[in-house]
Amino acid sequence: MLTKPSYLIPLLVLALAFPAVAFAATSGGGAGDAAAVGNARPAELAPLQGSVDRFERAVDAAAERIEARRLAAQRREARERRERRERFADLPGGVTIETLTAIAACESGGDPTAVSASGAYRGKYQFSTSTWATVGGSGDPAAAPEAEQDYRAALLYARSGSSPWPVCG
Repeated sequence: MLTKPSYLIPLLVLALAFPAVAFAATSGGGAGDAAAVGNARPAELAPLQGSVDRFERAVDAAAERIEARRLAAQRREARERRERRERFADLPGGVTIETLTAIAACESGGDPTAVSASGAYRGKYQFSTSTWATVGGSGDPAAAPEAEQDYRAALLYARSGSSPWPVCG
């Protein structure tokens, strides 16, 4: 269970109650009251309902849900990194995942569905269709699974180095 600072509950209660107190203090309901408009009367405010204990439990539960989501996201990211390392353990030509990641980030922002403005370059590594075919790809590179694009880019890098990516390689 998460611990909360001792000042949190009074501050939250004050933050919730202050607008009601301010409204009540400025809206006495008298005829000369500046807050009253025409014949309108200020709304009657109901007293706050519920116990502080119930409020504290709700705050604790919300904090625990947020922490659980954060931890789940960290575990998911770690698993994805591990799976990615395993998937790239046998890349051709000794190219590293770091090299491919840098090229992809520069070429397409890492988006496997990216298409250049002219439409000539497609996918995560911005393959031309002819270059894609020379490394064994078929069809549209941007429609290919990301793992296949990574593999084909590794093949191209093993064969030609960074020259196919003159700006990003």
